[in-house]
Amino acid sequence: MYWCKTQKISCYFGVLLLIAGSTACNKPEIKETGAQIKYFDLKGYFAKEAAKLTTLNPVVNKTVTHNGASESKNIAIKAWKQELNLFTESDINKPAWRNSYKVTTTPDSTVYTAIEPDLKTRRITIVKNGESINAVYILNSTHNFLYSTTDQLTYLPGKSYSIQKEQHVKIIGDNNYQIKGNFNDGR
Repeated sequence: MYWCKTQKISCYFGVLLLIAGSTACNKPEIKETGAQIKYFDLKGYFAKEAAKLTTLNPVVNKTVTHNGASESKNIAIKAWKQELNLFTESDINKPAWRNSYKVTTTPDSTVYTAIEPDLKTRRITIVKNGESINAVYILNSTHNFLYSTTDQLTYLPGKSYSIQKEQHVKIIGDNNYQIKGNFNDGR
């Protein structure tokens, strides 16, 4: 029952997000024209992960929390591309953004930090062990005169993923969401 209410609320805020996003100050998107990828290929990585998870069809213990009220279910997710869409949408490899992120590299991680204040994706951290990716952390933030939102996305391959969203919409107020998925069978 709560799950259905959460989906209706999510749909409502999705429409509101679309309206508010259209007034955001982000640079216009420019389609890729075969240009080389400068930063980590987030879009490609999550496309591969979605394909792998679709094939493996793991059971996930998924918890959805809205303003403190939670519901958990063990489910097999059928649409992994959609489930990981917020991660994919955080891709920073647009030609207009080629010099918009500072890159800091250590032996076990690479951090991409937005230089320009109007970019939605503020930081991406890729944690590696050799060539193997152990974690992806993403911080997104959007602010305008009607709306502000902050997203913290975490993906631990084979273990879990989480999406934490804090929203403040004038007139409507504050909303906090969290989606947490734990892989039950270790993929």
